Amino acid sequence: MKVVIFGANGKTGILLTEQALAKGHQVTAYIRRAGALALDHSNLKIIIGNLNDTIKLKEAISGAEACISVLGGGSLTKHSPEIITGIDTIINIMEQESVNRVVYLSSIGAGESRYLMGPVIRFLIAGIMLRVPLADHTSNEQRIAKSKLKWTLVRPGGLTDGPETGRLKYGSDITILKGSPRISRANVASFMIEQLTDTGYINTGVWLYG
Repeated sequence: MKVVIFGANGKTGILLTEQALAKGHQVTAYIRRAGALALDHSNLKIIIGNLNDTIKLKEAISGAEACISVLGGGSLTKHSPEIITGIDTIINIMEQESVNRVVYLSSIGAGESRYLMGPVIRFLIAGIMLRVPLADHTSNEQRIAKSKLKWTLVRPGGLTDGPETGRLKYGSDITILKGSPRISRANVASFMIEQLTDTGYINTGVWLYG
């Protein structure tokens, strides 16, 4: 499958790109700085551009079959309007180019998933510690959900640098997750790639941990 990955040079993005290539996908990595992604593969194309560069974004998206976003801001206290605007632009271009599948990396605590947390954890995490980034994810989720695309919102627990184990729990049902669930970035990357061909969570938000 021809896949565009936004944020391919981040911690999760690198793993996602490596795994997608290993599974035979043709990957276009859209990154903002030259040299930020030290990968070389015959099925990898790298495009350097900002999230407000509609010409570069269209170049990346045109002809693709799916897009994956693992974009995230670098601050717990400052909003990332460039990412929010960028997601809006990406969705608009996808609709124009008839690229219908999008998988978005969000977080437990964004949108209605804040109520998956117990009241104490919800207050500490969603209300205080991650209030700003979760608000940004919520804005992006709402924009994606209003689109004409086939979307999946992936909402993991706290991300770790552990290995890919394949042992994870996930779902879209309403439940209360105990404590502060965590999951390795490698497991998240693997789950996101599976969503490219799995139709079980189309137009759905999925929580996962393990």
